[in-house]
Amino acid sequence: MKAYSFSDHLKFIIPSLIGIFFFMIPITVDGDMTIPIALLANWVQILLANSLSAIMMVIIIITAISTVIAKFLGEDAFNHKPFLKQLFYTSMFWTITRVIAAIIAVMVFFEIGPEAIYSENTGGMLLHSLLHVLFAVFLFAGLLLPLLTNFGLLEFFGTLMTKIMRPLFRLPGRSSIDALASWVGDGTIGVLLTSKQYEQGNYTKREAAVIGTTFSVVSITFTLVVLQEVDLERLFLPFYLTIIIAGIVAALIMPRIPPLSRKANTYVTDANKELDESIPEGESLISYGYKNAIERARKESSLSKILKESGQNILDMWMGVAPVVMAIGTVAVVIAEYTPFFQWIGAPFVPLLELMQIPYAQEASETLLVGFADMFLPAIFISGVEAEITRFIIAALSVTQLIYLSEVGGLLLGSKVPVSFKDLMIIFLLRTIITLPVITLIAHIIF
Repeated sequence: MKAYSFSDHLKFIIPSLIGIFFFMIPITVDGDMTIPIALLANWVQILLANSLSAIMMVIIIITAISTVIAKFLGEDAFNHKPFLKQLFYTSMFWTITRVIAAIIAVMVFFEIGPEAIYSENTGGMLLHSLLHVLFAVFLFAGLLLPLLTNFGLLEFFGTLMTKIMRPLFRLPGRSSIDALASWVGDGTIGVLLTSKQYEQGNYTKREAAVIGTTFSVVSITFTLVVLQEVDLERLFLPFYLTIIIAGIVAALIMPRIPPLSRKANTYVTDANKELDESIPEGESLISYGYKNAIERARKESSLSKILKESGQNILDMWMGVAPVVMAIGTVAVVIAEYTPFFQWIGAPFVPLLELMQIPYAQEASETLLVGFADMFLPAIFISGVEAEITRFIIAALSVTQLIYLSEVGGLLLGSKVPVSFKDLMIIFLLRTIITLPVITLIAHIIF
């Protein structure tokens, strides 16, 4: 192995261990199990309890105004400011969504217009409860995320996964990096990585479609938000283990059945060469992974650059997610609260849920398909149900369904990854059917 200094080793090991501690290590506080980042988020929510609704309204309004200005100025106006372009220059659909979100946020905060919009069961619940959680969790997740992504942890585990991805999932080893980036960062990060790799000729059409719809998993951060919404933070470890098991089962099956199995195994460019994933002679898997990790960590030399990236992460999460949750979430909750729409589309699942001995099968059935619009909605709808096992199952299912239009689904449709709206609908339904029995079985063991 190439000779590295003592400080090179520490540069990989210390930030990675700190990141693992904040995001993954369970701790007990007042008899309840949680993880450090959740503890910090709860502290901020308590500290700013009286101000967070106003803060989130302002963030959503600023996002809407900036997005409209960006649309008016045109794409070229941001050529030298890629972060602002990525944050504010969106499609017409998402521009309109952000404007609607700002209008709804103002209506809810000042209780203007129909009560159906601002009541504590609809928009009020989102602005005065869920968005408080989003603000706090995203603040610390964005701030601490570089500890996991910038100091070699992804490279280390990505190298270790090379012997697993191809035989099990029919994917190149480097795809594990996309999955890990999603896992510790955000599903959108995974989609962006996948799209870029596909455009560069590193993935075939089939590989890109499989990775984008199967491995752009919901992050630990999002999972934590969902858990907090259903009041089950103490079960973080078994909950996340359930998601991993169900996700692996889906990942084994989905690439082998339509529509993913029918995607062409051809590249978007002429670079139809097989990727070389071999480990250099004289290197073991672990030593090569460790070397890649240190090489990545050595590139980080500027604290100001890391802090800038952290700030951008926070803004990206706040401004990218909050308006979508406010707009699509409020519309969906109003439909659920005042119409029988979700009862109708969920009705065919009631006998199946009763067969699986899931309490409150009727209420659970109404949440099964709403996750296609936004991942938070099933957790919001089921949060009032008394049975913990039902809240656990629906919360886990909402995470493993993966394809939600407010973020990952919308991003996939806007990217170069070759999937259509019809593909996403079918994949969402298939993932629901595959993962529901797995999650239910594990839930019955836990409870």
